[in-house]
Amino acid sequence: MVLARLSREFEGTAVSGTVIGGDHSDYEKLRKVWNGLWDRRPAAIVRARNESDVATVVRVAAEHGTLLAIRCGGHSFPGLSTCDDGIVLDLSQMCRVVVDPVARVAEVGGGVLLGHLDAAGSAAGLATPAGVVSHTGVAGLTLGGGMGWLSRRFGLTIDNLLSADVVTADGRLVSASPDSEPELFWGLRGGGGNFGVVTKFRFRMYPLGPVLVGRWDYPPEAFAAVLRGYRDLAAHAPRELTTAFTMTATNLSLTAFWSGSAEGSEAVVRAFGMLARPRSGMVGGQTFLELQSRSDAHFAWGRRYYAKGGFLRDLEDRVIDCLVDSIAGAPTPDSELYCLQLGGAITDVEEDATAYSGRSASFYWIAEPVWDDPDDDTRCLHWGRQAAKNLSAMSEAGNYVNEQADVGKDVSYGAYGAAKYERLAGLKTRFDPSNLFQLNQNIEPKQGI
Repeated sequence: MVLARLSREFEGTAVSGTVIGGDHSDYEKLRKVWNGLWDRRPAAIVRARNESDVATVVRVAAEHGTLLAIRCGGHSFPGLSTCDDGIVLDLSQMCRVVVDPVARVAEVGGGVLLGHLDAAGSAAGLATPAGVVSHTGVAGLTLGGGMGWLSRRFGLTIDNLLSADVVTADGRLVSASPDSEPELFWGLRGGGGNFGVVTKFRFRMYPLGPVLVGRWDYPPEAFAAVLRGYRDLAAHAPRELTTAFTMTATNLSLTAFWSGSAEGSEAVVRAFGMLARPRSGMVGGQTFLELQSRSDAHFAWGRRYYAKGGFLRDLEDRVIDCLVDSIAGAPTPDSELYCLQLGGAITDVEEDATAYSGRSASFYWIAEPVWDDPDDDTRCLHWGRQAAKNLSAMSEAGNYVNEQADVGKDVSYGAYGAAKYERLAGLKTRFDPSNLFQLNQNIEPKQGI
């Protein structure tokens, strides 16, 4: 019934994209999302080709009170880029990237993946700071904040957002920038998809310069000593250096990434391979694009995922002890604790300048079970939540909404804090008073206004 009604609506519109229902040959393929934990059946999937298509779908959903999910890369941990019985607005065909090498600006469609942006920038010798898995969607990553290997040097993804074109809940196309709808621009930088569908982004880009990647694997008996030594080295890292580590029950993989001037880089990078006797290690031999995509297979489509993260001011001894103790009980070989070094240019932006919260943190951690067998769901979810609970007790206030697999007001309120949540709720009330865009880490509109 829902599909029949929607089909009639779309027949009389100028939608140039494809409307796909349950009887379409591509339905089973296109209804799937990255996290195999979620198996939902939307009434219709609309593959938009342009802003007009997006505006039409938004108007139809709003007029009929139909649940609406927005999909770019489909990487939402809680499965919020799909739904049962509603509409999935699929932006994957809006995947054009145009790089202006003179202005050092990238114009990016709403369906672009990080790999598309990285490749287009690399061809011009330029880069924009973004995430670390290349099949992630640019839109979802950006709207939550966007952190990765270049953030210490160039800031978060949102710190390099120049403007965004947004289709709002009433079907209007609005341009948001520091000079046009500045309050909306504030909210888009960390507030997620609460305020509309972004159809186009414009990003600042930078010359990347020489890069050097070092990676070492350490055994469990060395975990605590390596992390203490790592903490001391990371405390003195220049902005050209970003480090991260991934722990499984049997391995600690430590990566040091340098970009910019090559002078002095090798000695700084190699120091991280001398914290104990590594099982294996390498320095050099990897490009930036290779680094950006090296985790793609591990985080493949169709696997099952849970994640919860938090900010740390420092890797205190008690945090290190908690990491070591927690990973020892990991439920599957691929379940992990991940930690990315922050600081640097991220701290150059005032905390209140964007909706994103957590600029004073030195590290961001994620507890992330990864598994394939549905029979492992219960124990993997339990471990992920328990490890995250233990680490959260030692973490700073605020959080990064992109890495939270649980949903609800407690999650979004906890991510932003009282003052920012109140400001975001006011913005939500203005641009989406009926909460059409609710499939996200939702900011609820104020009632009775």
